[in-house]
Amino acid sequence: MTFSPSIGFPKAHSSLESLSDLELAQVLAERLAIQPNDWHRLNRNRQVRAQEQLAAALVYLLSQQPDEAIPRVEQALGWLNRTVTAPPCPTHGQPKGTDSPSAS
Repeated sequence: MTFSPSIGFPKAHSSLESLSDLELAQVLAERLAIQPNDWHRLNRNRQVRAQEQLAAALVYLLSQQPDEAIPRVEQALGWLNRTVTAPPCPTHGQPKGTDSPSAS
């Protein structure tokens, strides 16, 4: 399959045309970031997590920071190929009344 940017994409709104590529990527990254109130519902959703990481990687790449982009691309790939899993929530599984695993 060949990618053609002119096929299937609607014409950009004139307000978007005034934004730089970096600004557009930042808007996309903000939009795709999991919000705190959605964290427990989406934190294990592989497609959502990959989208979030790839958008962040694009922001770093457009900011001339490829060393920061690479681990995010790798993380996105890990979500997609199932080599990455979400760690358990640090606030679950603790006895009531403790703030950390080392609390006594």
